[in-house]
Amino acid sequence: MDQTDAATGRRTAPDGVSELPTVSSLEELGDLVERHGRLYVRWSRSPADDTKDSHSADHLTGITMPGLSANPLQIETWWEDRPVRLWVARRLYDYCHLREERDGDVRPWALRGREVARGPDNEPLLRDIEPVCWIDLGVIEEAEREVARQRRPWGPMRR
Repeated sequence: MDQTDAATGRRTAPDGVSELPTVSSLEELGDLVERHGRLYVRWSRSPADDTKDSHSADHLTGITMPGLSANPLQIETWWEDRPVRLWVARRLYDYCHLREERDGDVRPWALRGREVARGPDNEPLLRDIEPVCWIDLGVIEEAEREVARQRRPWGPMRR
């Protein structure tokens, strides 16, 4: 179970190592994205586990890729002045199925990094990882509700 230090607002990962601030709402994550631009989201056990190896593997072929796969959170220019909240909700929602597919053993966290290549799903592969924050699972539930309010049918990506 995660433990939060109320005095610092930092949360220790299940591995007991990766202490990071925790974002607890779509608004808070949207503010980070607007301030920092090039942020990514990654679903994994923890930054500590990921920085040991710094490589992802293609699940279909097993080939080791030259960086960690992540999904960009930065807002694209074509989004124009649409709500940041909806943009962030969509970016989180697209891969929320990973938690269930991996028996709840992964969680989302935001990071910065240097793009070195693209993976087989055209996702950025990152090196020089800098963890930024955990994304509370309540934010994922909030994203699911935001997506459900949209008029068009929409489902998470299944890869």
